[in-house]
Amino acid sequence: MRPGPPRRHPWATISLAAALAAGPAWAETLAITNAHIYTMGPAGEIASGVLVVSGGRIMAVGAGAAVPPGARVIDAGGAVLTPGLVASNTPLSTVEIAEGVEETNDNATGSEQLSAAFDVKYAVNPDSVLIPIARLGGITDAVVTPTLPQRPRKSLIFAGQAAVIQLGRGEDLVEKSPAGMVLVMGEDGARVAGGSRAAEFVLLRAIFDDVRAYAANRANYDLGRSRPLALSREDLEALIPVVEGREALMVSVHRAADIRQVLDLAREQKLKLILEGAEEGWRVASEIAASKVPVLLDGSADLPESFDRIGATLENAARLNAAGVVVGIENPPIYEGGRTPRIDAGRAVAHGLPFAAALAAITINPARIWGVADRIGSLEPGKDADIVIWSGDPLEPLSAPTAILIKGVEQSLRSRDLDLRDRYLHASDLPAAYHR
Repeated sequence: MRPGPPRRHPWATISLAAALAAGPAWAETLAITNAHIYTMGPAGEIASGVLVVSGGRIMAVGAGAAVPPGARVIDAGGAVLTPGLVASNTPLSTVEIAEGVEETNDNATGSEQLSAAFDVKYAVNPDSVLIPIARLGGITDAVVTPTLPQRPRKSLIFAGQAAVIQLGRGEDLVEKSPAGMVLVMGEDGARVAGGSRAAEFVLLRAIFDDVRAYAANRANYDLGRSRPLALSREDLEALIPVVEGREALMVSVHRAADIRQVLDLAREQKLKLILEGAEEGWRVASEIAASKVPVLLDGSADLPESFDRIGATLENAARLNAAGVVVGIENPPIYEGGRTPRIDAGRAVAHGLPFAAALAAITINPARIWGVADRIGSLEPGKDADIVIWSGDPLEPLSAPTAILIKGVEQSLRSRDLDLRDRYLHASDLPAAYHR
């Protein structure tokens, strides 16, 4: 049994929440003391430590970190403190109702003009009612990715460009865009590439050749003197950073044979690759590790729901991690609230993934994979003060945040569904559990 975090101290967490509710100004210096800190950085786990925040950033963290003069001091009473969680591969803020109300789905396009150039950042809605729900799951940052439309046009295997957003208050949530290019392969990609996986790889090589030809001969293209190119100018422009290795290419791929082909393609084309899905990744774990390619996976995938996923297993994360692969645990394609990543991380622990690796898979690893680890993902001096204080083990389903800070600003612990619950049900009719 791993040494778990301390049990909840109701008096301590209540006093902490009350103290934070008093409301620090953004620039106020705040010191949280007597906290069980999982820094996910060089300082590791601190059984009883101090974290100092000022100006929206972390100033100090450690067992003996000094409390600055004049700082507002809050005793955490032994509560668990972690970096804010990072949700990957999510439609959060671009989709309100996944099924049945197509008008609320802005993270896919069937345009004849756009595929790779489709930029999801323009669809980010800071007023999405799903953002507070995500925050209540401890998520402070998210990587929003586009998807293929339900009826994509032929050869549209690029879904578009991802964006990193923060879930604090404000009108501008986008922190990095483009964060990466999204490419769909396997059965879904084959469906729009002529019906065969073989066609996908031939098509991709032709597209990358076109992009390089366009980049080297823009003047001739503008004069109409270039050879015919398969994609629009917008798509060609969007793919230049990808073929030059400056922008990550997230490839959604699942079966072992396809993963090998994608790894070969990335080496041949000198691409900066991220594997997504990879349900059969454990079968080629050593090859993925040797290629130094990270994997974003669904921690709940354990059924052979398609021929792509016959080898799916809940031990996938543990086996990839043991082989030396950097593993991130993502949100499901259809957004299911904010609790899924941490619950899937806990499920991975139950199937062999070490606790520290599981927590890394929803904090620092996604930040590294998407190139934002200089700002988020761990509790280190200089980084954004994205912090969650928990009632217990953050990977236990019954644990919950007792306080959430994003860039040092306390966030509400309310959401629309909780407001509706309280509006339409009399408090006297609710079980005692609802009042906790």
